[in-house]
Amino acid sequence: MKWKTMILLLIILLGAAIWNLYIKDKVFQSGDQTTLKLDQTIKEKEGEDKMTVLPQFTEVQGNERLVEMVTNKGSIQIKLFPDQAPKAVENFLTHAENGYYEGIIFHRVINDFMIQGGDPTGTGMGGESIWGQSFEDEFTMDLFNFRGALSMANAGPGTNGSQFFIVQKGAVEANLKGQMEQAGYPQEAVEKYMEIGGTPWLDHRHTVFGQVTEGMDVVDDIATTKVGPNDKPVYDVVIEKINILK
Repeated sequence: MKWKTMILLLIILLGAAIWNLYIKDKVFQSGDQTTLKLDQTIKEKEGEDKMTVLPQFTEVQGNERLVEMVTNKGSIQIKLFPDQAPKAVENFLTHAENGYYEGIIFHRVINDFMIQGGDPTGTGMGGESIWGQSFEDEFTMDLFNFRGALSMANAGPGTNGSQFFIVQKGAVEANLKGQMEQAGYPQEAVEKYMEIGGTPWLDHRHTVFGQVTEGMDVVDDIATTKVGPNDKPVYDVVIEKINILK
């Protein structure tokens, strides 16, 4: 009987290890995240009435950065927000400068949701930050997971590494409007979500640190790529280079 118990224990441990690998750097879809919740501490710190404009939809400001992500499907321009997400931006820019992302594929693509990349192994299980360890989330009441947002992929709170995703989802379900209002979203953010779409259930779960300014047609093209198991494109969608424009 002892050997049977040992085998059962090994099966349980193996199953747990496989599950941990499966959830690493996953971005969950709406069916997996059913409630909207903003960090009340951040709301209180930044103030209820702080927002007057949405920085994701203004011209590139003096305190913001601009990059061009060149892929084999076309180029995407993205502005970054170092004031709101300093570590995420530093991590992304340093990796870009060092060529870390060159040749990396978008390993997970889900149409009407997001496209995910940044893992040098191309599996969704690899990659690390420039510091060699995970870094903390950077949430704010300024930035949201609107369509076109560039955000960090993670495996839970404070597990940011090198992986990122671009939100591609269009229209937000009508019932989410009331949920956003009840959760305390700024009215400007609610209206923008209803106008252009996005993934509000990812807010304050994934750090937003950029916004596509040009090339959403390329993002849409990538999102409609034929995929196989684990939502991995059948034909590689490759990040050839990331040029720092500003």
